Amino acid sequence: MTMKKLVALVVFALTPASALAQTPPTSYRLPEMNFDMWCQETMHYSPERCDKRLPHDNKAFSKYRSIVEHFELERLKNRRANEERSQAIMHNDNLDNPGNNVPTFPGSSGTIPNPH
Repeated sequence: MTMKKLVALVVFALTPASALAQTPPTSYRLPEMNFDMWCQETMHYSPERCDKRLPHDNKAFSKYRSIVEHFELERLKNRRANEERSQAIMHNDNLDNPGNNVPTFPGSSGTIPNPH
Protein backbone atom coordinates (compact mmCIF):
# COMPACT_ATOMS: atom_id res chain seq x y z
CA MET A 1 0.00 0.00 0.00
CA THR A 2 1.44 3.37 -0.97
CA MET A 3 1.81 6.18 1.50
CA LYS A 4 -0.91 8.27 -0.24
CA LYS A 5 -3.40 5.44 0.03
CA LEU A 6 -2.48 4.85 3.66
CA VAL A 7 -2.94 8.53 4.53
CA ALA A 8 -6.27 8.65 2.66
CA LEU A 9 -7.45 5.55 4.50
CA VAL A 10 -6.49 7.00 7.89
CA VAL A 11 -8.20 10.33 7.14
CA PHE A 12 -11.33 8.53 5.94
CA ALA A 13 -11.36 6.31 9.04
CA LEU A 14 -11.04 9.29 11.36
CA THR A 15 -13.68 11.40 9.63
CA PRO A 16 -16.98 11.31 11.54
CA ALA A 17 -19.84 9.67 9.66
CA SER A 18 -21.92 12.82 10.06
CA ALA A 19 -19.37 14.75 8.03
CA LEU A 20 -19.45 12.18 5.25
CA ALA A 21 -23.22 12.00 4.97
CA GLN A 22 -25.02 14.62 2.95
CA THR A 23 -27.27 16.43 5.35
CA PRO A 24 -30.53 17.63 3.89
CA PRO A 25 -31.31 21.30 4.25
CA THR A 26 -33.26 22.02 7.38
CA SER A 27 -35.06 25.08 6.10
CA TYR A 28 -38.27 24.81 4.16
CA ARG A 29 -40.01 27.55 2.23
CA LEU A 30 -43.41 27.92 3.80
CA PRO A 31 -46.01 29.97 1.96
CA GLU A 32 -46.58 33.46 3.29
CA MET A 33 -49.83 33.90 5.14
CA ASN A 34 -51.63 37.21 5.15
CA PHE A 35 -54.02 38.36 7.88
CA ASP A 36 -56.26 40.26 5.44
CA MET A 37 -56.62 37.29 3.09
CA TRP A 38 -57.38 34.97 6.02
CA CYS A 39 -59.84 37.45 7.51
CA GLN A 40 -61.82 38.10 4.34
CA GLU A 41 -61.49 34.87 2.37
CA THR A 42 -61.24 32.20 5.05
CA MET A 43 -63.34 33.74 7.81
CA HIS A 44 -65.60 35.78 5.47
CA TYR A 45 -65.48 38.80 7.77
CA SER A 46 -66.30 42.23 6.42
CA PRO A 47 -63.41 44.40 5.18
CA GLU A 48 -64.25 46.92 7.90
CA ARG A 49 -63.81 44.35 10.64
CA CYS A 50 -60.59 43.05 9.08
CA ASP A 51 -59.16 46.58 8.90
CA LYS A 52 -59.66 46.95 12.66
CA ARG A 53 -57.45 43.93 13.38
CA LEU A 54 -59.14 43.16 16.65
CA PRO A 55 -56.95 41.43 19.28
CA HIS A 56 -59.04 38.25 19.31
CA ASP A 57 -58.91 38.12 15.48
CA ASN A 58 -55.12 38.48 15.58
CA LYS A 59 -54.96 35.68 18.14
CA ALA A 60 -57.21 33.45 16.03
CA PHE A 61 -55.09 34.17 12.93
CA SER A 62 -51.88 33.32 14.80
CA LYS A 63 -53.36 30.02 15.95
CA TYR A 64 -54.62 29.24 12.44
CA ARG A 65 -51.24 30.09 10.91
CA SER A 66 -49.43 27.93 13.45
CA ILE A 67 -51.63 24.92 12.64
CA VAL A 68 -51.33 25.40 8.88
CA GLU A 69 -47.55 25.86 9.07
CA HIS A 70 -47.22 22.70 11.16
CA PHE A 71 -49.06 20.59 8.59
CA GLU A 72 -47.34 22.31 5.67
CA LEU A 73 -43.95 21.64 7.25
CA GLU A 74 -44.81 17.95 7.68
CA ARG A 75 -46.00 17.80 4.07
CA LEU A 76 -42.75 19.37 2.83
CA LYS A 77 -40.62 17.02 4.96
CA ASN A 78 -42.51 14.01 3.61
CA ARG A 79 -42.17 15.31 0.08
CA ARG A 80 -38.40 15.76 0.47
CA ALA A 81 -38.05 12.29 2.01
CA ASN A 82 -40.02 10.79 -0.89
CA GLU A 83 -37.85 12.63 -3.41
CA GLU A 84 -34.68 11.41 -1.70
CA ARG A 85 -36.03 7.86 -1.57
CA SER A 86 -36.96 8.04 -5.24
CA GLN A 87 -33.52 9.42 -6.09
CA ALA A 88 -31.84 6.59 -4.21
CA ILE A 89 -33.99 3.95 -5.86
CA MET A 90 -33.90 5.30 -9.39
CA HIS A 91 -30.30 6.51 -9.59
CA ASN A 92 -28.49 4.12 -7.30
CA ASP A 93 -30.06 1.06 -8.89
CA ASN A 94 -27.44 -1.30 -10.26
CA LEU A 95 -29.74 -3.18 -12.62
CA ASP A 96 -28.56 -1.12 -15.58
CA ASN A 97 -24.92 -1.86 -14.89
CA PRO A 98 -24.64 -4.90 -12.60
CA GLY A 99 -20.99 -5.58 -13.40
CA ASN A 100 -19.84 -2.64 -11.31
CA ASN A 101 -20.98 -4.19 -8.05
CA VAL A 102 -19.42 -7.63 -8.35
CA PRO A 103 -17.70 -8.29 -5.04
CA THR A 104 -14.07 -9.22 -5.25
CA PHE A 105 -12.41 -11.52 -2.79
CA PRO A 106 -8.74 -12.16 -2.20
CA GLY A 107 -7.52 -14.50 -4.90
CA SER A 108 -10.48 -13.90 -7.22
CA SER A 109 -10.42 -12.23 -10.59
CA GLY A 110 -13.48 -10.10 -9.90
CA THR A 111 -15.50 -11.68 -12.70
CA ILE A 112 -18.58 -13.83 -12.37
CA PRO A 113 -17.85 -17.39 -13.50
CA ASN A 114 -20.13 -18.85 -16.13
CA PRO A 115 -21.91 -21.89 -14.55
CA HIS A 116 -22.00 -23.78 -17.93
